[in-house]
Amino acid sequence: QFHQFIVASLMLSLLSIPRLPFSSDQSVIQFSHSACLLPCSLIQPLDCNDIHQQDSSRPSGVYTIYPFGEKSAVQVYCDMDLEGGGWTVFHKRVDGSLNFYRPWNHYKMGFGNPDGDYWLGLDIVSALTSQQKSELRVDMRDFLGKEVFARYSSFKVDAECDGYKLTIAGFTNGGAGDGLTYHNGIKFSTFDKDQDGSSGSSMSTYGASGMEWYQWKGWGYSLKAMSMKFRPVQ
Repeated sequence: QFHQFIVASLMLSLLSIPRLPFSSDQSVIQFSHSACLLPCSLIQPLDCNDIHQQDSSRPSGVYTIYPFGEKSAVQVYCDMDLEGGGWTVFHKRVDGSLNFYRPWNHYKMGFGNPDGDYWLGLDIVSALTSQQKSELRVDMRDFLGKEVFARYSSFKVDAECDGYKLTIAGFTNGGAGDGLTYHNGIKFSTFDKDQDGSSGSSMSTYGASGMEWYQWKGWGYSLKAMSMKFRPVQ
């Protein structure tokens, strides 16, 4: 529901994922203990907003953040351009090369490559949005190149023990329509763990290819690209 979060369910039915057979691969994100990409004299950044605050001239791209302390280094895509920058991108789909039809544990831990298609991981999103009030922006593009967005002034994902429940409010329309307010209070679901109480609305039941945002294009229209990002409320 929240895109299944999208994708899985937090986004619930908003994005439909290709029904490709799931196959195990090595793209599940792992924490590393590598040195920080920022000067080591700086405090290790919790999220992309910390990086932006340290140096507002940094461009959009892949950076290392430490969501659970100094030994939790993980790479993430940071959007440093939109609306002042500092956005932590937790979902990005740009070319359809990555299979998003995956089990619960993959959505929990994250998968893919932040340089391209990827999902950051529910544990990280929950940790960061629970520590400080955050806003959400969803950007999408169709095959004609038209770009629209939806913004929410309040965004939070609860911990796994609460089913990664979505809390969302404060919609602002950037042409996309409101695809998420209806799913406020909904828990995350995947094909192997349905928590929404209706198998018909779980992400695993959607067979259309690509991604959908019903409020913009209606059912059955596959979007070319989409990204989801959050940052602390200024």
